[in-house]
Amino acid sequence: MLRANEVKRKLARGDLVHGLFCTAPAPEFVEMIAHGGYDFVVLDTEHTLLGGRELIHAIRAAEACGLTPFVRIAKGDFATGLRALDAGAMGIVVPHVRSRADVSAAIDALYYAPLGKRSLGSGRSSGFGRYDPVEHLRRANDEIMLVALIEDAEGVADIDRILSGGGVDMVLPGPADLSQSFGVPWQLGDVRVRDALDRLRAACAEHGVPYCAMARTSQRYAQWRAADVRAFVCGDAVDLAAAALRRGLAELRG
Repeated sequence: MLRANEVKRKLARGDLVHGLFCTAPAPEFVEMIAHGGYDFVVLDTEHTLLGGRELIHAIRAAEACGLTPFVRIAKGDFATGLRALDAGAMGIVVPHVRSRADVSAAIDALYYAPLGKRSLGSGRSSGFGRYDPVEHLRRANDEIMLVALIEDAEGVADIDRILSGGGVDMVLPGPADLSQSFGVPWQLGDVRVRDALDRLRAACAEHGVPYCAMARTSQRYAQWRAADVRAFVCGDAVDLAAAALRRGLAELRG
């Protein structure tokens, strides 16, 4: 049976949650993230060749370790989102949300009626048909999360309309693509990027939607905590592993 979404419950209680992207097609990375004390993992199928078998094993690893698995799809790739949910993913990160129409399309694809038009199946998340199908649909609609990835200037400008219709469980900014949309790629400290992130956080607070900050340094983490942000993506597990490898060799050499 579909598990309880602990991230959704913690956010409802006002607790802190921390997660990492994972671009490695290796369940062991997912297990390490869980044992590192994180609450959720975002399995990235947009920027990797993470395929169906690797994805289902990564979801299994997350479940076994008490980690909440989300899956980031490529733009418009709701077929991958459907398969990920059928395999047990607890939420879908939808990239490049620029308008309310993008949210409506995601709801249609990822939720069952009466919320949406998600295709009916009897995959792993339903116990392969073991559980009452009507109850499974209700539970799936209650537990899964739609995470809107705002990474375009149009999305920032339209954030109030994006959130005002409901259906978005969390907003995740994409600072890198945001910087490119403002014409300053990878210049994450540019004032236009910083202002856009602040605008998103403020809109989320106004609409009662959790804002999930990207925080890779203790300084940025403290700044977001001072703004009462309670959800964080703290980077990519692969980047952290690569940095640790470089640091280890450097420290060994002295």
